[in-house]
Amino acid sequence: MSTGAIVPGREHVGPLELDTDVVIVGSGAAGSVVGALLQEAGQNVVLVEEGPHVPPEVYGKFRVSEHLRHMWRDSALTLTNPVGDSPAINVMMGRCVGGSSLLTGGVCFRTPEAVLHEWVTEHGLSDLSPEQMAPAFEEVEKVSHISAVPESMRSGSTRVYDEGATKRGHPLKPNRRNTRDCVGQGRCNFGCPHGRKMSVDLTYLPRAIRSGAQVFSDCLVEKIVIRNGRAVGVTGHVLNGRDGRRGGTLTVHARRVIVAASAWHTPILLLRSGVGRESGMVGRNLTLHPSFRVMAVFDRPIHGWIGALQSAYSDAFEKNGFTLMSVFAPPGVLAATMPGVGEEHARRAREIPYMAMMGGLIHDEGGGRVRPAIGREPFVTYRMSPKDRATVTELLTVLAEDFFAAGAREVVLPVLGEAPFTADRFRSYPLDKVPARRFECGSQHPLGSARMGVRPGHSVVDPDGQTWDVKELFVVDGSIFPTSLGVNPQLTVMAMATRLGWKLRERPLPKVW
Repeated sequence: MSTGAIVPGREHVGPLELDTDVVIVGSGAAGSVVGALLQEAGQNVVLVEEGPHVPPEVYGKFRVSEHLRHMWRDSALTLTNPVGDSPAINVMMGRCVGGSSLLTGGVCFRTPEAVLHEWVTEHGLSDLSPEQMAPAFEEVEKVSHISAVPESMRSGSTRVYDEGATKRGHPLKPNRRNTRDCVGQGRCNFGCPHGRKMSVDLTYLPRAIRSGAQVFSDCLVEKIVIRNGRAVGVTGHVLNGRDGRRGGTLTVHARRVIVAASAWHTPILLLRSGVGRESGMVGRNLTLHPSFRVMAVFDRPIHGWIGALQSAYSDAFEKNGFTLMSVFAPPGVLAATMPGVGEEHARRAREIPYMAMMGGLIHDEGGGRVRPAIGREPFVTYRMSPKDRATVTELLTVLAEDFFAAGAREVVLPVLGEAPFTADRFRSYPLDKVPARRFECGSQHPLGSARMGVRPGHSVVDPDGQTWDVKELFVVDGSIFPTSLGVNPQLTVMAMATRLGWKLRERPLPKVW
């Protein structure tokens, strides 16, 4: 079998037309897994990626600003449109070969058993039980070198937070991450500078390419071609115009089409192709795991950026609807987010060596919707439920009180316009009365906008990932999740893609296009 390649679309002149067995839209944590499995099974695979190909030896030397410009969608400035008492959520996503896999903190949780139980009992997905998912988890964990982070790799920020959390009865637990010989640079979200994070550009994509898969970067898929109720290819444009704009046309003829464009872009590709309009479910049920961080200032140096980025977590509040997660940011990034202007801002920036940070994510109920808009990007609204809004107050209270228990002089809450809080001021502050729009809120976990189910009127794809109304059109990314997870979704995305890939490699391809 001939070796495949990564083909930079920006270097291609004119239109691009390809014939293949399977075309996969997206090369991230889902698309790369399915691509490797199908190509290794003897199916000819073409992966089409909107973003550029940035090799590890290049992104490992990037400054943070270069990462944001070249590898993040919209330079990591994408915002939801809040509805009701909801925050505007900054949703950060990768736009490059390998997708967001390159830009995560490496955290890998198996899907909580309670979530899988809900999918089985309430959504009818009987083959997603923990026992049936276990082989897929084990496969991904082996390929991606997933293991527990030793306590010696914890940053000063994580250690000091754990002091307070332990005093208050919920000590942190070690995270499991897809790393090999991590050296603790704390730059996981900007591509590991040492190639120690086992993102898909170092694991599954090389496997697919060695077996013969072709990966075309800088190619924007805009429509799925459907003939007689069956998907037979995709069309779009090669981004080889000036400044990465549309250039030549892109046409890929295929016997099977697989979409792995993320919960942000999969639904608009389906809708623009006329898929799923009857059920009205495409683009609905978007969940985001709204995430919040609290910073704390101590009287002793912490140097929180030295160590593994996300080395520990706490599930002590799982039943309350949130998970605690250690996190920090490179000093330059953190300085840009500090409150104040002029000398006040400079004073705060000088305190960074004395700062610690901890975050948490909400197991949200799914108040988002993705709609097509003018241009490439969707129009996304998000309404936070009253229950989730109450959970935000509880989460921030736990984070702040844990820091005070560890000896923090003051904490910085993610509330726009508020000065840092002493313990006394925090305990008298009406946090539950703060309008949600004043919260700084982020997300890297868009899920659920093309969910899986057993009834066409309540879901977009069937239990095999095939769309209800178009044959040979499959969705394999996180948009198919029936609910949010309450934990980082990377391992679940890859395990679900593995399960679907195993099914697809056994499924005969149509004999004609």
